[in-house]
Amino acid sequence: MSDAAFCPACVGLPEGQLEKAASNGTNQIVLSLPGIHCVACINGVERVLRGIDGVANARVNLSMKRATVGTNTPVAPETLIDTLELAGFEASVLDTSLLGSDADAYGRSLMTRLAVSGFANMNIMLLSVAVWSGAVGATMQMFHWITAAIAIPTLIYAAQPFFQNGWRALRVGRTNMDVPIALAILLASGISLYETFLGGHHSYFDAAVTLTFFLLIGRYLDHRSRKAAASAAAQLSALEVPRVMRLRDGVRQMVDFADLAIGDLVQVLPGGRIPVDGIVTAGRSQIDRSLLTGESRLSDAIINTAVTAGEVNMTAPLTIRATTVGADTTLRKMVTMVDQAEATRNRYTAVADKAAALYAPVVHLLALCAFIGWMAYSGDVRLSLNIAVAVLIITCPCAMGLAVPAVSTTAAGRLFRAGLLVKDGTALERLAEVDTVVFDKTGTLTMPAASGDALDAQSKSIALALTQDAHHPVSQAIAAAFAGATPALLTNQQEHAGKGLSAQWNGQSVRLGSGEWLNAGRGTYLQIGDAKPQKIAVQSQLRDGAAALVKAWQDMGLAVHLVSGDDANETARIAAALNISNWQAGVKPADKVTYIDELAAQGAKVLMVGDGLNDTGALAAAYASVSPATAADASRAASDIVLLNDSLTPLIELPLVARAALRRIRENFAISTVYNVIAIPVALAGFATPLIASIAMSASSITVLLNALRLKGRL
Repeated sequence: MSDAAFCPACVGLPEGQLEKAASNGTNQIVLSLPGIHCVACINGVERVLRGIDGVANARVNLSMKRATVGTNTPVAPETLIDTLELAGFEASVLDTSLLGSDADAYGRSLMTRLAVSGFANMNIMLLSVAVWSGAVGATMQMFHWITAAIAIPTLIYAAQPFFQNGWRALRVGRTNMDVPIALAILLASGISLYETFLGGHHSYFDAAVTLTFFLLIGRYLDHRSRKAAASAAAQLSALEVPRVMRLRDGVRQMVDFADLAIGDLVQVLPGGRIPVDGIVTAGRSQIDRSLLTGESRLSDAIINTAVTAGEVNMTAPLTIRATTVGADTTLRKMVTMVDQAEATRNRYTAVADKAAALYAPVVHLLALCAFIGWMAYSGDVRLSLNIAVAVLIITCPCAMGLAVPAVSTTAAGRLFRAGLLVKDGTALERLAEVDTVVFDKTGTLTMPAASGDALDAQSKSIALALTQDAHHPVSQAIAAAFAGATPALLTNQQEHAGKGLSAQWNGQSVRLGSGEWLNAGRGTYLQIGDAKPQKIAVQSQLRDGAAALVKAWQDMGLAVHLVSGDDANETARIAAALNISNWQAGVKPADKVTYIDELAAQGAKVLMVGDGLNDTGALAAAYASVSPATAADASRAASDIVLLNDSLTPLIELPLVARAALRRIRENFAISTVYNVIAIPVALAGFATPLIASIAMSASSITVLLNALRLKGRL
């Protein structure tokens, strides 16, 4: 049951929070935006897209340079592209089925321009030494003209990213960060040409080329850090298979991934990556699930084994019947989760957004005031222009624009490599403030193991058919125990949150679930028709890493609670084993929401960790939430973090990373604030040349990026 709006566990879900567990029901168009590079671009693109009729929402992911547009009525992609281009933004439709083959053309272009400007800069500096050393007359003029011959072609090529982005903005009547940068380069070059033509003593070609060189360094490092930090989405996208082997009427045919349909048979050879979610129909092999679950051990794959897109077939050919394809596969949904998280804004991003919105008008006004003021004071046009150019450059808020995304994407990348998928971009900020943790028991802290020795073959067949596609850990344990049986043919299968499963078999009702639901006492039972319920022995054992996780979080000062729908004896046993003093048993789904609301009313910031349908309401109600990848669809949709590993150990560092990320964001804002407080008065006072201004501006951006990348090391 993937739509949380119809989830039985959503009974008791607080008003206004249901959408956290449900999708918005819109169609999506993904656009590539190669020209965006700052917070102002994000605001501009989203504002333009949201103004188009039929567009329900628009999210821009700066790290991936793409926009995801949700439409509630049919909107042609060409309409979106044309509207964006009229607003000065280059756009094209992105084929998401080919995301894994995306090449870093933009990065290579930046590197080439950086190399050209660096080589030219070294030669210009060598020529400038002669002028600085006292060359005069014809010798000085010769060096000026040689410098101009090197600098002008270099600037035309290397500074294209700034000129193009600035022109796109100006021709539609808006500004962005590249407008004053391009203006500064043009002014520095223009002053230099003016001086050279008139035989003056000063030229600033070295400053213009050096400015371009350092700006390109900053932009390239920004690009590389985004690619490194946003590797969660990139790694997931890379797992997608663009071409697959389809079997139809006994004939093998290589087709595009986008051409697959539900029910198609796909053959995966040893060493090949599984392209779809599906069921094995032929073959016996072992599969590597480490890239999705973090587990290094291989898993057996036999007939009726469920497999997931992105897993690797290791030992023998497998034939798989696709149950989900395209955007509905587990892998693609995970890519979408990461994309949404990176595009989400927290309160610190809002500060950066406001700074970027104010930047262009404020910096132009400051530069104009600097020019007018120095002209009135000195009467020197050259000096006044130099100071105005320096102001244009030094006030660029690139550091503030990078303060949040550099940290959040680096932190998300670190957590992904540890086996944790960050779904919500605000999650890390909220996790850093968490002081209380509420655990579900079954499937979260414990994993059940089932035994059905007392059941006959027919009962095992029915039990397997009921549980083989269910997500609850008890159901999965029963399905694993009865894997050797042949599933019975059932109809009208339903899952009842907190109770169990039901279906129709040969005109009879069959139910499998809690003894309380079946009026049979404590435990798990199977009832066929009106017959006496048969008990299925299910024992709970601590999940790998559970004890270490609870102890580590308690040592960090977190208050740990345990709530379970299980009986008091079993819940007390697990609580004692994990040294948890705050626990409750026999808790219904709505009561879990109430329990969390009561803790919140006492001032607690609650992290909920759960996996079942009956946890969906609690996950949505909590301040922050975590669920394992094996959880029900609705539970994963309601959670902020998805645990990809079977072990709970990766969760240990989650609060540490979140707290460190919040510190880095605050440090980055402090760095950018101190930079501006110092740099702007220095530039206005005339103590910074355009060259010094470009070095200072790039240094501030690089400092912020390097500070964010510290999250990759020790916390």
